[in-house]
Amino acid sequence: MSRGTGRLPPEVNRILQVRNLPFKTTAEDMFELFGKYGAIRQIRVGHTADTKGTAFVVYEDIYDAKNACEHLSGYSLMGRYLIVLYYQPNKMHKRPDVERREQGLKELKEKYGV
Repeated sequence: MSRGTGRLPPEVNRILQVRNLPFKTTAEDMFELFGKYGAIRQIRVGHTADTKGTAFVVYEDIYDAKNACEHLSGYSLMGRYLIVLYYQPNKMHKRPDVERREQGLKELKEKYGV
């Protein structure tokens, strides 16, 4: 199933990160919406306090993921506009360690009497 001979941008991959989901969204809702664009390998919907409202959708084919990203970014689901991005693992793991930074700030405040 060749879908084109053009090269895809380097950020395009089979994994989509979805943000701004309504908290009531289920995996079944995600399969129904994202399944229209191709075969899905896996969907992970966040359930903890810091992951609610997010999900990851893994497609079997990179062109299906590209098509879904183009069509569903900005889509209104239950009154919320979806943010659909290609998953960038190198950017996800560069989050600052908040506790370490707070400890460093506390030490500096003590050192300079602030």
